[in-house]
Amino acid sequence: MNRPTLTIDAEAVAANWRDLAARHASSGGGATAAAVKADAYGLGAALIAPALAAAGCRHFFVACLEEALALRTALPDRRIAVINGCPSGTERELIANDLRPVLNSLEDCARWRNAAREAGRALPALLHVDTGMARLGLDAAEFARLRETPDLLDGIALDYVMSHLVASETTDAPENAHQAQRFAAIRAAFPGVTTSLANSSGIFLGPDFASDLARPGFALYGGNPTPEQKNPMRPVVTLAAPILQIRAIEAGESVGYNAIWRAERQSLIATIGVGYADGMPRSLANRMTARFKGRDVRLVGRVSMDLMTFDVTDHPDIAPGSMLELIGPGHDIDDVGREAGTNGYEILTGLGRRYRRVAKSV
Repeated sequence: MNRPTLTIDAEAVAANWRDLAARHASSGGGATAAAVKADAYGLGAALIAPALAAAGCRHFFVACLEEALALRTALPDRRIAVINGCPSGTERELIANDLRPVLNSLEDCARWRNAAREAGRALPALLHVDTGMARLGLDAAEFARLRETPDLLDGIALDYVMSHLVASETTDAPENAHQAQRFAAIRAAFPGVTTSLANSSGIFLGPDFASDLARPGFALYGGNPTPEQKNPMRPVVTLAAPILQIRAIEAGESVGYNAIWRAERQSLIATIGVGYADGMPRSLANRMTARFKGRDVRLVGRVSMDLMTFDVTDHPDIAPGSMLELIGPGHDIDDVGREAGTNGYEILTGLGRRYRRVAKSV
């Protein structure tokens, strides 16, 4: 059936993981995990996670318990960490499914310590110390209290002490050096404990940001971890949609809601069945380009809920049924993000469920 199709290359994800793992090791780092939260950034953890496991990945990060439980079915023998911690009432499910919470507060530590006492054994976890993001993680006062009262971690077997980088995609951001210094001090407070610091972009910052476990996410899925340079990652997704109809309009006629685009000449307008309900933001209006046989095709007018319109006047070989490439190697998720005034993360994780999803065959 000729319908909007999202093609997902799981082998490219695996190849990107191998590339990132090698880069992290070359900087003096240890293992490399994979962030597969938000259903593997919208591409389907059931497809992506086994491919990463087959490539050698042994550590996986998700956001919440529900994601972890779904992933455990696909990965019965891999380490799965839950970034959002252990909210009250989740302890038993975490233990029963061999899931490792990321402890983000002293309250998390207390809950997990009590769970270990009830279980009668040490329980594995990661400890998150904030070094500048000011989201999750122990703040400076909590960290100081933990150092003064180390028995707050009794019964907790720390896999890693971790933090999260604020601006690693900007190589000269002063926050990078500041966080590296703070994390070095945290390391010193936990001698012998393994650590985790670099995200996708952090892997490219060099030895000062290497640790025992890197945690890439966006770059695995083809996003550019070095936006100041050419993307070093393999593309993972292609999104193409067939033209439903082509309409001839006269100079001066408008297209779409609110008439924000008017033809300056006789024009041919092609409509496809993709819209903001499918993850194409309204902010793309009059800004996005699709591709047909490697040539740019401009979006004109508003993005509707289910439809988008493109000026194909200069493409006489386009016809109803022709496929326009919305995302592909020459116009990737980062490009669409820039056109929408956002980033590739939002575009990738927002791709809708109405597409025909196809796993690319090797």
